[in-house]
Amino acid sequence: MKVAIVGAGWAGCAAAVEATRLGHQVALFESSRIAGGRARCVAATLASQSVTLDNGQHILIGAYSATLRLMADLGVDVNASLLRLPLNLRFPDGNGLKLPRLPAPLDAFIGILGATGWSWSDKLSLLKLAMNWRRNAFQCAPGLSVTDLCRGLAPIPMTSLIEPLCVSALNTPAHRACGQVFLRVLRDALFSAGGGSNLLLPRVDLSALLPNAALAWLAKQGSPARLGCRVQRIAPIASGWQVTTDGDAAFDRVLLACPPLEAARLVEDSGVAAGLWLAQARGLQHESLTTVYVHAPRARLRQPMLALHCGGADPAQFVFDRGQLGGPAGLLAFVVSASTGDSTTLTQQVLAQAARQLRLNALQPVQTIVEKRATFACTPGLQRPALEVVPGLLACGDYVAGPYPATLEGAVRSGLAAALAIG
Repeated sequence: MKVAIVGAGWAGCAAAVEATRLGHQVALFESSRIAGGRARCVAATLASQSVTLDNGQHILIGAYSATLRLMADLGVDVNASLLRLPLNLRFPDGNGLKLPRLPAPLDAFIGILGATGWSWSDKLSLLKLAMNWRRNAFQCAPGLSVTDLCRGLAPIPMTSLIEPLCVSALNTPAHRACGQVFLRVLRDALFSAGGGSNLLLPRVDLSALLPNAALAWLAKQGSPARLGCRVQRIAPIASGWQVTTDGDAAFDRVLLACPPLEAARLVEDSGVAAGLWLAQARGLQHESLTTVYVHAPRARLRQPMLALHCGGADPAQFVFDRGQLGGPAGLLAFVVSASTGDSTTLTQQVLAQAARQLRLNALQPVQTIVEKRATFACTPGLQRPALEVVPGLLACGDYVAGPYPATLEGAVRSGLAAALAIG
């Protein structure tokens, strides 16, 4: 079949590769000239030198099996491209949780027992809660938030473990985040295969991590991506679908791998009867993600990533030392998940936070990137749009119905599933 895929983010790249493997003739369209969508590289200037940053600091975890498998299949050297570390949520004062290199779930239990700065009552309250989640097969009543799920948990493990994990995985604050989705992430990361909780920190830019490899693979198969080519319209025709860019072309199937609002525009303009899908796509609420890049020649963290105390005028939850991850020495990336406020205010707040918590007083701003629609708000009871819009028209992306929140793994799995559903 001739398949048009609209969007070369991580979902679109995964779908294009899988559909090609299945024998389909794929045309991949991307309005930007850089693949990767909301996880791509951007150009910046540091000390009069050109550097490559990302439009948001992302991490992967060992449980991202579909993503890691696809990267390996595309020829990406996973070990060279990703720094693998046991889960480490230590704060600048040294307190927090660090898991040992042991099989799951033993690593989680030993890590909790060894958490520094936690009392025995703190540790026991989390162990009791975790065992209860496991007894219930990581299922909870519909409508529960993560905060609801953690009723009775001591304050320290809540603020230094659960809340950072929740906002990093779901990009939604715990009091508004879906308890069931959070449990699924915990199950796969902490209580399933060994190494599932490992942090995988990119040593290369996000476009190089997977999208560029996917595009190179597609080009070798005779299906080069059409970058800088925006799909203006799709319309059903007798033989399938007409796709309009700078001209018209006919396809048997169309797969929308673009953001939900752009997908909704194309669906509505096509005139197909997809009222429920449109309502769900347009009804999604979104969360912002801000990454504040700063630099000082001698700035260096004690480890590649540190958790930060967040709240009030301290907006960042994590900081990454890009100098330890293949980037320029002294370049730090502060991540503000579920961010609010303008970039100027957030930058100034992060600089003050760095001075207070890291004792770094000479940092200079490099670039602040705010992705206003970085993810959907993963709230309890959310009804996400289905994979099939109408027969012959499919959608994929981290927002499409599935068990995962808006993560790179969710995007890749969605793209693979959509390719299999082409028929």
